[in-house]
Amino acid sequence: MVNDASSMDLSSSTAEAFSFVVVGCNRVEKADVSAANPSTANLEQLNRTFTEVAALQPPPKFFFFAGDMVYGYKDATILQSELQAWLALYLASPLPALGVELVPLPGNHEVQAKSGSTKLAYAAAETMWTSVMASYIRGANGPAAGGPDGLQTDQSKLSYSFDYAGTHFVVLNTDPVGADWTVPAKWVATDVATAHAQGAKHIFAIGHKPAYPSPLSGEGGLSMFPAIRDTFWNALEANHAEAMLAAHNHLWYKTQPNKTWQIVAGNGGSLLESGVTGADAYYGFTLVKVDPTGAVTITSYGRDVPSGGYVDPAPASQYPLTIRDTVDGTWH
Repeated sequence: MVNDASSMDLSSSTAEAFSFVVVGCNRVEKADVSAANPSTANLEQLNRTFTEVAALQPPPKFFFFAGDMVYGYKDATILQSELQAWLALYLASPLPALGVELVPLPGNHEVQAKSGSTKLAYAAAETMWTSVMASYIRGANGPAAGGPDGLQTDQSKLSYSFDYAGTHFVVLNTDPVGADWTVPAKWVATDVATAHAQGAKHIFAIGHKPAYPSPLSGEGGLSMFPAIRDTFWNALEANHAEAMLAAHNHLWYKTQPNKTWQIVAGNGGSLLESGVTGADAYYGFTLVKVDPTGAVTITSYGRDVPSGGYVDPAPASQYPLTIRDTVDGTWH
């Protein structure tokens, strides 16, 4: 389904209570990539997440996977086989039968290639992503090549927006070709301003790399280019966006630079950041509940890391799912 926010009067959209899940970073480490697991996913944690999200009542409307679902980093042919294997896992899960809609986002492992210490996005990966994920891309109204953001490649199906029940979602590729570590901030500013003017009751941005990385990550996120980040973030604040949800940093982390929250839900199953210890060391997913009254609740669900290692079995009897944190995401 493709929704063009520029032609939709969001004030007339029927608001309803619904929820959505965000999780990212489930791919295994390079040393654990093997032919026995063509998806390169942390199978134990991914399958538990599928099962536990399916058990939520009522089921969430959307399941956003915020990048680094596969290891990638080589060439488009390998990327294709890994993505197809990952989708087979999703299709075998309980989620499709429940009507929980997958919305995948590319992470750096999906769009970049690694040569030595250099990692840069390449056009063939973007093309492969949009081809394999075609059935799950919910919009095509993003920026074309060129434009105010000076993009090198067409990003219309990589960074785009769509609407549901009065809520405006902005899906972002945070590593476009020639502009790694950025988002098309000028396009975002126009998009969210239009949505806000047309009566959007809620606005959420979802991308792989966070605007403000966790201090434990050692990564710069979108702060690598602060002027672009500030244009992006100021647009979210000015148009009352409740939150940006991201991943990339392998942990769960919340921060509120002003009124808009940033939630890093990068604890999907990849090896956690080395400084994450104690009660903060857990895998899981983030549930966002949207109420027509305007209330937004963000809940982090988690399970402890298996004692034998991050890819080891994690039976629910030994590693139960519990609520780890809750944020009032309502715009105040």
